[in-house]
Amino acid sequence: MPKFHLEVPHTFTADEAKSRLERFIDSLQAQYGDKVSELEQAWNGNKLTFGFKTFGIKIAGAIEALDQKLAVTGEIPFTAMIFKGKIESEVKEKLARLMRA
Repeated sequence: MPKFHLEVPHTFTADEAKSRLERFIDSLQAQYGDKVSELEQAWNGNKLTFGFKTFGIKIAGAIEALDQKLAVTGEIPFTAMIFKGKIESEVKEKLARLMRA
């Protein structure tokens, strides 16, 4: 499966970034719960591993909350490669907005 990687800079400690991510994930579940199935998430320290299915496409990845940046990695099925750029830009935009708030 093709991979993607992006980083989102911020001005917070890793703990504050993790706290913001936790609240953000909860809000996403409430907002998009009807469009997402097979949601999996697990925290290991400051790293969130996640997976979900949307529109029949399985997306999996991880977000690590570090001092001054979020590191995002993931896998996109070949069938969704046409949307790779859009997925990356949407994720980066939403996380950047979260880290500015």
